[in-house]
Amino acid sequence: MSKWIKKGDKVIVISGNDRGKVGEVIAREDDRVVVQGVNIRQKHVKPKTKDGEGRLEKFEMSIHVSNVNICGEENKPVRLRARIVNGTKELYYKIGQTEVVHRQI
Repeated sequence: MSKWIKKGDKVIVISGNDRGKVGEVIAREDDRVVVQGVNIRQKHVKPKTKDGEGRLEKFEMSIHVSNVNICGEENKPVRLRARIVNGTKELYYKIGQTEVVHRQI
């Protein structure tokens, strides 16, 4: 689910122009995330002095959290599940019959 995506998670883009790209979440704000190397935009910057040169700055823009999904170890989207073990809540996903713990909540 999108509420489980946090800063530092490895995600894959599941829709939009950058579909299929994998990156790490750099920032999260409400229902939007900034993913490294995804949704890159350019900005023209004027020179500060008369003799200086202008430049192009490239930076990542945010995308809606519903357009990304958490990746497993093989860069494939996984479906996270929650369970309580010994009084702590943990997120896990299944690969075949094995269960892989994603992180503790």
